[in-house]
Amino acid sequence: MGTAERREAPENGAATGGTALREPEAPDRGPTANGPRTAAGRVRAAERPAPAEHGARPARVAYRPPLWVEEPARRRRMPDPVRTAAVRAVLVIAVTLIQAMVAFLCTMAGSWLAFPMVISSVVSTVLATWGVLDVWVTRQVWNQRNGVVSTPSSSARSLRRERRRERRQARVAARGQERIRRQSGAGRLSHS
Repeated sequence: MGTAERREAPENGAATGGTALREPEAPDRGPTANGPRTAAGRVRAAERPAPAEHGARPARVAYRPPLWVEEPARRRRMPDPVRTAAVRAVLVIAVTLIQAMVAFLCTMAGSWLAFPMVISSVVSTVLATWGVLDVWVTRQVWNQRNGVVSTPSSSARSLRRERRRERRQARVAARGQERIRRQSGAGRLSHS
């Protein structure tokens, strides 16, 4: 039974739950048997013939929410070096957990592979610890270099201050050189 037939013949005069309430969209091909179409290709509800069996009922259009809703991010995105270190740490931790599980299962089964897997699990545990510390250190270094902490002793603020001072000194030196060139060029006599 199609959508239009469901709309025309619901059981006991009530709308059936879960039925589609929209007309299928079709390209604009002019007037149809149900009436003229709008620009979007739907038959206008006012010009649709009323069903003969149950009397005329107003056409309902179901509310269809959008596919997704844009939400603002709760936290700012991690800087690229920190995110790279975090991904690396997660991969190393995942491999470590898999190795530990395989070592445990090999030990329970009495396999010859148990000893090498236990040794590699210990090494992987050291690497996983290093990976987590790497994320923490990378984050601290990035914050110190690029993020201005609101304390007077912030190294990021002092680095910016030094850069500004160097740019100012370079501008002053360039102006002085230009002034010297202009002064020495004005007093010269051309020899022919």
